[in-house]
Amino acid sequence: MRARLTELAAQRGTADPVEAIHLGDDAAEAVAGLAADMVLNAITGAAGLGATLAALERGTDVALANKESLIIGGSIVLDAARASGARLVPVDSEHSAIAQALRAGTHGEVSKLIITASGGPFRGMTRDALRRVTPAQALNHPTWSMGSMITINSATLVNKGLEVIEAHLLFDIDFDHIEVVVHPQSQIHSMVEFADASTIAQISPPDMRLPISYALGTQDDGTTKRLTSRAVPHNWGQPMHWSFEPVNHLAFPALGLAIDAGKKGRSYPAVLNAANEELVAAFIAGDIAFTGIDKGLSRALAAHEPAAEHTVETVLAADAWARDFARADVAEQNGGRR
Repeated sequence: MRARLTELAAQRGTADPVEAIHLGDDAAEAVAGLAADMVLNAITGAAGLGATLAALERGTDVALANKESLIIGGSIVLDAARASGARLVPVDSEHSAIAQALRAGTHGEVSKLIITASGGPFRGMTRDALRRVTPAQALNHPTWSMGSMITINSATLVNKGLEVIEAHLLFDIDFDHIEVVVHPQSQIHSMVEFADASTIAQISPPDMRLPISYALGTQDDGTTKRLTSRAVPHNWGQPMHWSFEPVNHLAFPALGLAIDAGKKGRSYPAVLNAANEELVAAFIAGDIAFTGIDKGLSRALAAHEPAAEHTVETVLAADAWARDFARADVAEQNGGRR
């Protein structure tokens, strides 16, 4: 395969085709570390950490769709960006919305960040009913078409917890000033409340081309040039009804678990993310119930003992420990039949 890829690169006129092709476990890091104006990291899960760090350490701005690399890396990723002067540009629709709304005031004027959630496919269901939902039902998101991991994370609200941690790190806002509200229509992608009680919302169709194009429009001076989009704008002449409701934390405790992990910091977010990836895979495979995901998360976070230092090595060690713990927890939940 390598010979064929090299041949294709040569046909495209690449000066050094071997250097232009990277295979294996470190391929993403190698590509992210090449000279570029911006690296868009859309790798799924903790595997994206190396690519994010490689780009930042080279001084390349990172358009971050891989929220997990920032969440588990925390201060490591932020320090790498500060050291090189590279920027982390959010691509998630919620964080893109916050970045846009923040332009209406200064950091000191911010009272609260409001992150909106669709509520997923199980909005309004009781805890007891959630025990019986199937993977097929959980994968049927009412608004977005996404990969299986992020779709299940949306159903459990783990995704919103990860987004709260990401918002805290990206925008330097205390956890106590970040709120999650359910907005089923997914038209308002997040909001910023300012000290004078004004709230600025970013509104657009639920189309990922918008936040991606906004990130790619980032200029050298930090401003953003809005690129022409093929997304269909709202027809403001038609009746619309948008609603908001609080999160049911009793039915969806994973959101609170994630926020608590973010507040504890160090390797707790890495444990949250790694254990969640294993538990979600087990749910999709039919090995545990839907509610077994947050049960496993609670047990992993309670059992974790973080290292004194927060380094790439301790993050990866915590990731490995959490995966082993989660697999054992799945076996226990499954009565040892896995």
